[in-house]
Amino acid sequence: MGKLFGTDGIRGIAGEELTAELAFRLGLAVSRVLTEKEKEKTKVIIGKDTRLSGDMFEAAITAGLSAMGSDVYLVGVVPTPAVAHLVRKIGADAGVMISASHNPSEYNGIKVFGGEGYKLSDELEEKVEALILGDESLGKGGEREIGRVKGGDRLVAEYEAHLISAIEKHPGTKARKVLFDLSNGSASTTAKTVFSPKTANGFLCDFIAYDPDGVNINRNCGSTQMNALCRFVVDGGYDVGIAFDGDADRCLMCDEHGNVIDGDQIISCFAIEMKKDGILAENTAVVTKLTNLGFHQLMNREGIRVITTDVGDRCVLEEMIRCGAAIGGEQSGHIILRSQATTGDGQLTAAFALNLLARYPELSASEIFGAMRRLPQVSLNVAVPSAKKATVMESREVEALRRSVEQKLEGRGRVLLRPSGTEALVRIMLEGDDTEELNRYALLLRDGIEAVL
Repeated sequence: MGKLFGTDGIRGIAGEELTAELAFRLGLAVSRVLTEKEKEKTKVIIGKDTRLSGDMFEAAITAGLSAMGSDVYLVGVVPTPAVAHLVRKIGADAGVMISASHNPSEYNGIKVFGGEGYKLSDELEEKVEALILGDESLGKGGEREIGRVKGGDRLVAEYEAHLISAIEKHPGTKARKVLFDLSNGSASTTAKTVFSPKTANGFLCDFIAYDPDGVNINRNCGSTQMNALCRFVVDGGYDVGIAFDGDADRCLMCDEHGNVIDGDQIISCFAIEMKKDGILAENTAVVTKLTNLGFHQLMNREGIRVITTDVGDRCVLEEMIRCGAAIGGEQSGHIILRSQATTGDGQLTAAFALNLLARYPELSASEIFGAMRRLPQVSLNVAVPSAKKATVMESREVEALRRSVEQKLEGRGRVLLRPSGTEALVRIMLEGDDTEELNRYALLLRDGIEAVL
């Protein structure tokens, strides 16, 4: 991996690790790389989430792109999957999304999609990165070569229509109450249209965390902080709660009892239903190393093949394309429905979930999504400077400790240590049948990691 691009684009604290100057050079570099492939003037879509720094980065990237001759379409605050979808819809050469996803508001990030709606390949990322970090002056000059900047309001409506088309119509089914948590993020601009009384198949939809102010994105809300949603669902008598993250490419839910329904449970339920419908391509679901053992057990009982990848929606998607699978994703709620999207889309996932609730009106959310028995998992993050992640992961002391814990859990669980691709953290995950034991080993591993720093 390069110096700038992580597993999900470029990310860092706005104004410090991620600066306007860097964003400007990214615009120049993306346009240059596109120009190498295209003979005619290129066009690029730019979207952003609700962070205060989004306007600054939008202006900087736009300046870089237009200075190099690319026409820029500004679609404003939209979910990340909207950019991926619209790139393909209008035949753009690339899309840029300004978002740090589930991270706090002081962070921001830049994700780049190619003309097919997929994140840039490693090869293209390396080319862009080399240009950003190089000493070469990337400006072209010449008024005739300067790109134009255009609005994209109509494009957002196109994306909303795409989501609405995924909601099945089941006339006469009982109305169910749904509470959406929009994380004060990108879904704040689209969810109320997509899940309105006219479009949402009779569901009675209410919303929380839909008033972004630039700094409250993901703050005590959204798919990474489900407590408030779970409480409101129970207190308000809702049938289900649905939460997105800051850029709405993730979706998690909670049932009528306030129990969280994670990505593993959603994917397992979707895969079983797709098999019933005869649309589970290759009879396969693609998931990551973090996927709960209970998922594998359920898929084995249902006769569905499971392929496991490294952590990251990019790894999942690459494997889905390679093997032809139609569904894949992560426990965190990145769920890719490849017949409909080229990336995880939280609102599309929500639409499919509502379809199931409408198909089975006699069943509760807990009954529909509760088939998977989730084995206890314990996760712990250890603060590790990015420059020292490799040192930790290559440490003989840490590896010996990991193997010792693994041996103690042999046949009953597993251990996973991995560096975060987006934050200065090393993540610890243990799975087994005894939560108290897992907590004890997690702390032991944390102490071992901190000892080598």
